[in-house]
Amino acid sequence: MKKQNMLLVVACVAIIGLSFLWSPQGAEYSGADSQAETVIEQVNPDYQPWFHSVYEPASGEIESLLFTLQGSIGAGIIAYFLGYQKGKRSDVSL
Repeated sequence: MKKQNMLLVVACVAIIGLSFLWSPQGAEYSGADSQAETVIEQVNPDYQPWFHSVYEPASGEIESLLFTLQGSIGAGIIAYFLGYQKGKRSDVSL
């Protein structure tokens, strides 16, 4: 089992490393929100948004941090729930 886990870790690191090596030089990564905004501006330049954000982060780095934090908390909740359900089904008594 330990060997299998190490192989999975090495595979993940290799995939991440190769994606950085093969990415286009000077590529700018943006989220779906900004891409959708660009398309809307091209289709209808006079469009006025009907909703504004409650909180606007000071920079893109803070926005990325908050997005990552949100995803991490969600993943933690899902992992806890799955572990809890697995623990309920186990035959081990404490």
